[in-house]
Amino acid sequence: MMAGGENCRTSPLAATIKTRRKPMDFVEKAEENGNGKVDFTAQNHHQLGHHQHRIRTVSLMRYMRSGRYLGRWIFGALMLLMVSTMFVKIMLIHFFLRVNASMSSRDFLQLPRTSLEARDLMHAKNNEIWTNPGTDKYYKCIARSSKEIRDKTISNGYILVHANGGLNQMRTGISDMVAVAKLMNASMVLPLLDHKSFWTDPSEFKDIFNRKHFIRALEDDIEVLESLPPSLANVEPLMKAPVSWSKASYYSREILKLLKRHKVIEFTHTDSRLANNGIPDFIQKLRCHAMYEALSFTEEIVELGKKLVNRLGENGEPYIALHLRYEKDMLAFTGCNYNLTRKESEELRKLRYKTKHWKEKRINGTEKRLQGGCPMTPREAALFLEAMGYPSNTKICIVAGEIFGQNGLKALQERYPNIYSHSNLATEQELEPFMQRHNQLAALDYIIALHSDVFLYTYDGNMAKAVRGHRLFEGFRKTINPDKKNIVRLIDEMNNKKLTWEEFATQVRGLHVNRTGAPNARVVGDSPKLEENFYANPFPGCVCPRPEEKSK
Repeated sequence: MMAGGENCRTSPLAATIKTRRKPMDFVEKAEENGNGKVDFTAQNHHQLGHHQHRIRTVSLMRYMRSGRYLGRWIFGALMLLMVSTMFVKIMLIHFFLRVNASMSSRDFLQLPRTSLEARDLMHAKNNEIWTNPGTDKYYKCIARSSKEIRDKTISNGYILVHANGGLNQMRTGISDMVAVAKLMNASMVLPLLDHKSFWTDPSEFKDIFNRKHFIRALEDDIEVLESLPPSLANVEPLMKAPVSWSKASYYSREILKLLKRHKVIEFTHTDSRLANNGIPDFIQKLRCHAMYEALSFTEEIVELGKKLVNRLGENGEPYIALHLRYEKDMLAFTGCNYNLTRKESEELRKLRYKTKHWKEKRINGTEKRLQGGCPMTPREAALFLEAMGYPSNTKICIVAGEIFGQNGLKALQERYPNIYSHSNLATEQELEPFMQRHNQLAALDYIIALHSDVFLYTYDGNMAKAVRGHRLFEGFRKTINPDKKNIVRLIDEMNNKKLTWEEFATQVRGLHVNRTGAPNARVVGDSPKLEENFYANPFPGCVCPRPEEKSK
């Protein structure tokens, strides 16, 4: 029916076209008369009634053809267009402001990454959140004097070293044993590494460290051998576990007597066998030389580590190395089970009771968390980073093992989607030589952490101490030491609606003004176990004020 109706009536569009065409022909005839007027003769007089409406159209067209009136018409049209455009723009701005006002700061952090955000992140590299607290008022001061170079003709005996624990516990232990060998003028055989720790890594010294470099770097301090001389190969060594946190005199007197008597001593433990403080300056310098320079990783580990660092730093973007120690072994050891299921908590409890050398078995995880003794959860780490001002598009590399719990990294990834680890930075082919070698993978993480723009650790364990001290030694690179006790308290208060987000963030930033790796002299305590660790802060000892600063 619609089709039939359309066929029976003249289309409005067709009528318009017909009306425009006829008057234009009539105008053209009038113009041909030379006076611009229509010549109404007898033969066309009868057409007057039929063409009256055409005359009106002709008049309009003549009006528009006039240059004076055409300019006014165009000006009016442009004014109308400008007013319309301004109206649309005002409406769009009003809409944007309404949407923006309804968004909280946390909603903004959930937006997908855009090129604008990438630009802002590049700009943020110069912001205080990335700025190093380093200063040119200090320098590395580990050079030995000529009188401290060893006499290569004298050796009081040989020490065998069993380095126990994970990678960084072994590194600090080996560095201490280098210092002990110097104190006794003893020769040291390349250390044996621990294969019985939680990860049961079968790697030998040469698989992790560049043994040729280690021997060469220490040749002016101590003699390092690949094995005992053939003349002593059958000698039964004296097995000895040195006293923890000992002064230099313990080795230069008591242990030296034993060494001269037995010729070979085998140290069964190396971790924390030398005091943090009260040690001769030349020995402190040697500890740093061994730890930060002599104990270099193998060329294969260093090469891949540098590749991963370069991939993280593509386009000049900064990244955070996050030592998120929310791992199964650490949670079991500390007894921390906050935010875990009952089944997961029981699994940790069984592991703690099963591990014989973990002395503490019954632990109140809730109390320990409130005391600041637990690793931060992924959610706590996310809230902390957000409060410190790091935007949601910040690159974060997890320099730790597998995160424990059914929720894993979910709470962190919701706020910071750009999460990396050595597992997704490297290809399967690149990682294949290091698989099932936890300490070699930990060495890759160490390199990533050492060269990061910011290092944040959530538990003050061996790796946190080692990386923190190394970054301080390299010029006070930004290292955030979170005040976990107060962070936990503030998070709980915010969860209970006692604090707004803005209040929480302000207090978190205030707490950490002086906790970002700036020069602070090592704190000496009443007990060696409670005072600040030497390898976490080798200042004083290996970092010194410049001469002009001393005189001020």
